[in-house]
Amino acid sequence: MKALVYTAQDSPAVEQVPVPEIGPDEVLVAARSVGVCHSDIDLLEGRYIIPFAYPLIPGHEWSGQVVRVGERVKGLAVGDRVVGECVIGADHFGFSISGAAAEFFVAKESWLHRLPDGLSYTMGALVEPFSVAYYAIVRAGGVDASDTVVVLGAGPVGLAVAAATAAMGATTVVVEPSADRRAAATALGAAHVVDPDGVDELLERVTGGRGADLVVEASGRPPVMARALELVAFQGRVAYIGIDVGREAGAKLGLIQSKELRITGSIGSPGVWPETLRFLAGSGLDLTPLVTQRFGVDEALAALDAAHHPESTIKAHIEFDAVL
Repeated sequence: MKALVYTAQDSPAVEQVPVPEIGPDEVLVAARSVGVCHSDIDLLEGRYIIPFAYPLIPGHEWSGQVVRVGERVKGLAVGDRVVGECVIGADHFGFSISGAAAEFFVAKESWLHRLPDGLSYTMGALVEPFSVAYYAIVRAGGVDASDTVVVLGAGPVGLAVAAATAAMGATTVVVEPSADRRAAATALGAAHVVDPDGVDELLERVTGGRGADLVVEASGRPPVMARALELVAFQGRVAYIGIDVGREAGAKLGLIQSKELRITGSIGSPGVWPETLRFLAGSGLDLTPLVTQRFGVDEALAALDAAHHPESTIKAHIEFDAVL
């Protein structure tokens, strides 16, 4: 079978590798759509939050179809369409253990979920980044039509936050320098989009000077993370979801106390996958505009290259159609 393999740091290749064998509590999955995340680029360049070793097959945003089941597997059958969580105990699927960027891969029943009938394989491969956004909103206490939400940054997760909060009824404002990404936010339901230079004026008009009930920081840029404290309303909430490790920026920390703010940070999406799938199935949200480029497995290196260029790529997907 064909697989995208990180053979060493900065050395990706599409290689022929054996179809893996499954254990009694495992299933063999045929990949159908696999998203390329910025974390996949970090991994290729030698960075990740837990130890890993090359060679490694990446891929943690995926959808697929079950093609073999182990003898102890009771809840899944051949033909089931599935998605899977990527943090499994101490292991991170697609990082510390090989992932889904292969025509076939092994997964355990315990961390798989059936893909609802109304969701395409493309939507399935967007469940993981959407679940990260959904989890951040849940941790922050949720939103409804009484809330104005400001989303700072329109990367894939920021756009997913915008889509979710808009679907929940909140007036959603997306702050993003890229005109193309602002347009994507509008397509996903944002009521207002604005360049960072215009956010104060827009919020004054939209909230009457109150500020945002919830600010979701999704850029991971320290100066923007500090700015979130200035945009949020008195007794408002700030949710930090963008990732930065080690950099610094000056922040008006006294605002946390003087505004009586509630601040949450989140990483990943533990415990919310069933909820996330029900939300996507019930809301009718169409996240497919996030996918701006699609590649076959033979073009997987081009998919990685596309992900290096956020000015032209929101989300690249590698698509598979192999059968046993």
